[in-house]
Amino acid sequence: MHKILVVFGTRPEAIKMAPVVRELLKHPDRIRPSVCVTAQHREMLDQVLELFNLKPDYDLAIMEDNQTPAQVASAVLSRLEPVLQRESPDWVLVQGDTTTVAAASLAAFYAGIKVGHVEAGLRTLDKWQPFPEEINRRVAGVIVDLHFAPTQRAQENLIHEGIYKENIVVTGNPVIDALRWVAEKPFDLRGLNLGSLKIENSETKLILVTAHRRENFGKPLEEICFALKEIAESYKGQVQIVYPVHMNPNVKETVYRSLDDVPNITLTKPLGYLPLVHLMKRSHFVITDSGGIQEEAPGLGKPVLVLRDVTERPEAVEAGTVRIVGTDRKRIVAEAYNLLDNHEPYQRMAQAVNPYGDGRASHRIVAALLGEPVEPFVPQKVQI
Repeated sequence: MHKILVVFGTRPEAIKMAPVVRELLKHPDRIRPSVCVTAQHREMLDQVLELFNLKPDYDLAIMEDNQTPAQVASAVLSRLEPVLQRESPDWVLVQGDTTTVAAASLAAFYAGIKVGHVEAGLRTLDKWQPFPEEINRRVAGVIVDLHFAPTQRAQENLIHEGIYKENIVVTGNPVIDALRWVAEKPFDLRGLNLGSLKIENSETKLILVTAHRRENFGKPLEEICFALKEIAESYKGQVQIVYPVHMNPNVKETVYRSLDDVPNITLTKPLGYLPLVHLMKRSHFVITDSGGIQEEAPGLGKPVLVLRDVTERPEAVEAGTVRIVGTDRKRIVAEAYNLLDNHEPYQRMAQAVNPYGDGRASHRIVAALLGEPVEPFVPQKVQI
């Protein structure tokens, strides 16, 4: 019997781990899974747990207002240790690049427990971008025993760092597994308060925006807001921008001060994953600094403008599904105008191959944990 402890703490981690947990539960005769949430995020994490009907066995409840990465790491290390002692798992499974990932991997190492890392091998090669994620995933990578790389590029990054190829499995990204499951669930967007946007009016072009990364706090986020305001004012009656605003005060204060009075910009509270996916389906394109949305939106055939100077997901740039625009106001505006006004460049991005998944990443991850043959992952056009 394989005892596997799945550890995650934020909404993006939960989204990508939910399909893996569901796959683990399909093998009760061979696997005994348990779930531990650190609750590095609280409300946003709980929304995903409810959506996927996941009931954690352990909740470390570490979230505090304005906590630093050091405080998060310290809390995870101290509170996870007794869980590891009680469970004594064969594997600890982590996902991504949060401080939960780095600390949980280290705690498992101290306890002599093997670690599997979902979405391993992403790199920008700049330790400050994104902060602290780039170092979090590199720390985990040194500890991990089995690396589940979402793409061939991620595998190559790991090999260049000295990881043996036999310890790497290319799986695709389970975010596409989650996306396909959620996109098929019914949801009526008319139940959301989206200002003047008429969901049924296909002539109104919806631009979905998310921007909340730590490196964009301050002046970069102000530049982003100026760009959104310019786009909105230039396309009155034609475009509606919908921006679910992160709860972090560094984001919320800047965004509401800059955009709250713009008629065709709708600011909302953070949305659950179900309405967010359906907004993506309804959108014309997406402007974001999120890592996950760079993977998800192309799966729905939506171009993405990335509000960062570098990305650990260069496969999407090379495939043509996303374009890096940084936080310069003029460039954001110019690239948005191009997608709004020109059919050909829009279609090139919308119809490109999504390099991140085919909906079977979770199956490959569990097969590898069981020591079974793993079907190869070949990127293909999978539009939901």
